[in-house]
Amino acid sequence: MSTGSVVFSVRIPQDLRRMMEEMKEVNWQEEIRMKIEELVREKNRERILAEARSVRAEMKGGGRASELIRADRDER
Repeated sequence: MSTGSVVFSVRIPQDLRRMMEEMKEVNWQEEIRMKIEELVREKNRERILAEARSVRAEMKGGGRASELIRADRDER
């Protein structure tokens, strides 16, 4: 990740903001940042997994590793 940072604004209902202000023990900035990072990592994992599945489906044979190795050896 970059060492710099940017501001990302989000609109929330006023009553939610009031409730947050009552919870002074919570560092909302840090909590929200951690949740965003967690969600971004999760979505990135899902994207990479979907890409890997797509590549695997496009591979000839598309079977188990042993089948792919055998096919590769047979082509030599």
